[in-house]
Amino acid sequence: MILCLETATPVCSVALNDGCCTLAVRETEGQNAHSEKITNFIREAMETAGIDYHQLDAVAVSKGPGSYTGLRIGVSTAKGICYAADLPLMAIDTLEAMAYGMKGKLGSQIAENDLLIPMIDARRMEVYAAIFDANLNRIKDTEAVVVDENSFAELRQNRRLWLFGDGAPKLSELFENQPNISIINGFKPSAAYMRPLAEKAMKEQQFVDVAYFEPFYLKDFVAGKPHVKGL
Repeated sequence: MILCLETATPVCSVALNDGCCTLAVRETEGQNAHSEKITNFIREAMETAGIDYHQLDAVAVSKGPGSYTGLRIGVSTAKGICYAADLPLMAIDTLEAMAYGMKGKLGSQIAENDLLIPMIDARRMEVYAAIFDANLNRIKDTEAVVVDENSFAELRQNRRLWLFGDGAPKLSELFENQPNISIINGFKPSAAYMRPLAEKAMKEQQFVDVAYFEPFYLKDFVAGKPHVKGL
């Protein structure tokens, strides 16, 4: 029984996953959703599934890349539960979990040579992205990419690229004349998509150090200029 937390984007998602299915999910999206909702969502999910903390085997948290604040809240919450309940902690790649979720949604629409490209918005025309084949093997590591009309040119020859996540919709106009690129609107990360990766990490005992683990921010945090007079 694994408690999964997803807070890498504006989505705040909590799921209780076991070896066969997702028992309970609570999620929402919006400003301050992580700080305001995550502890209540955990309590509600546990109550819905009839599970107590002593019945959990581990906690899994989405490690990023993504929002600095969201990742900090998710990881801090996961660590607090692990300390209190003496549970191991697992860190799940955000983009890889998104790829698993999208393959589950598309099903037979994905051809054998298609590519899945989950994207997280990084402002302007930049996205955090990774590339996976139709069998969910990673073929390009996570990186920050400034997308233009020539992006993915080598990859889109004789195969379809599926772009999804909150970084994808802003590319619709850029690729509107590219028949081999499909942009999926409305796809959002979910803690439920973490289930197969969390199960694999649990089976292989891929735990991270609860004291020293840090999220994968990809880029350094840059604080904005304060707008309060005198600061």
